[in-house]
Amino acid sequence: MTNLRPTAFVNARVLDPASGRLENGGVFVDEGAIVEFGAKVTQTNVGARTHIIDCGGDVVSPGLIDMRAFVGEPGATHRETIASASAAAAAGGITTIIATPDANPPVDGAAAIDYLLRRASEKSLVRLLPSAALTKGLAGHEIAEIGLLREAGAVAFSNGMRSVASAQVMRRALTYARDFGVLVIHLAEDAELASAGVMNEGEFASRLGLPGVPMEAESIMLDRDMRLVRLTLGEDANGARYHAALVTCKMSLDVIAEAKVAGLPVTCGVSINHLTLNETDVGDYRTYLKIAPPLRSETERLSLVEALASGLIDVICSDHNPQDFEAKRVPFSEAEYGAVGLETMLAAGLRLVHSGQVSLGRLIGAMTLRPAEILGLPQGRLAKGAPADLIRFDPDEPFVVDADKLHSRSKNTPFDGARLEGVVKTTMVAGAIVGG
Repeated sequence: MTNLRPTAFVNARVLDPASGRLENGGVFVDEGAIVEFGAKVTQTNVGARTHIIDCGGDVVSPGLIDMRAFVGEPGATHRETIASASAAAAAGGITTIIATPDANPPVDGAAAIDYLLRRASEKSLVRLLPSAALTKGLAGHEIAEIGLLREAGAVAFSNGMRSVASAQVMRRALTYARDFGVLVIHLAEDAELASAGVMNEGEFASRLGLPGVPMEAESIMLDRDMRLVRLTLGEDANGARYHAALVTCKMSLDVIAEAKVAGLPVTCGVSINHLTLNETDVGDYRTYLKIAPPLRSETERLSLVEALASGLIDVICSDHNPQDFEAKRVPFSEAEYGAVGLETMLAAGLRLVHSGQVSLGRLIGAMTLRPAEILGLPQGRLAKGAPADLIRFDPDEPFVVDADKLHSRSKNTPFDGARLEGVVKTTMVAGAIVGG
């Protein structure tokens, strides 16, 4: 993309996630990179051959980075494909997807990484970067070839939807990750404690007659992981970089807070579903809201929102997990876990801005700069020379979610029929407009 026409977003409110400030002005892009941004970018000073996008007061920010999305390839193209996932991402303002390794077969070898990167170069509208399996076959018994997978292009290592049950295996994986300087993304859940449940344990589950998953299943495993991270600290105080993929309750937030105070190299993420929905949204056994970990109580949701606002939670992800019609149109206890989220992540998050609970700068920062910093990516920021991955959106424009119109191959959105605000009008990747 080296012969792209220069482009200028003008008459915009430019949002810098590093400062959280909105500034009237624009962003000037050339040769796939940001040349200038701020008040000095106007239609009169960017050159006659520049393509002008008059934003009419819309917000322009870095494109979103989603650290957790299932893309369906290889082995599950009936649920999603790289092409359909990237179209949904572009429509939702996501310019970089970190694909989970839960493929069939799992992404635990260099050939699988190469396959994903080649398919992405051919089919994806946005940047698609693979995370690799932390253990072979995601089985949790034997560590994957971390060094080879990193060289092949893996940006992080994860065990996908499965936790590593063995503390010894997890300790070894974290030690190797430290030595290779790679990021471990782990979904903390004690599988035995969680195995019998299908939604959050508590009064509401009892009323529905459904077995519950206790919050302790998450916090116990997370506490174990923090202790294992501490064991990787060397004399130089550098330890394994650990990212808790999803935190869903205050008990887990307390564990993360303690680890951060202790100086451990730990970060955490939250799904847009856990930030904006709670267990009562399951209502009359709505299977599109059956996700893992389950939606928690309203009290726990508010704890997550407060932790996001304070900066304790680093990242918001979509936790995009498409499931086809047949997998969801069954009794709740038999339905597959998961919800699509690429296309609605930003608009759902803006609910928190409109309610005054989270600032726009903090919300966008958790979807752009923080994931970029954690992953070591050059995207996600406004800086001269940074990749021109940008979005233009109107945070106040309303729309009603219509599942049938979503770009994802599967339509299992928990927001079907919901009125949201926040329309993405332009999505740019490396200086090329791919959506809007």
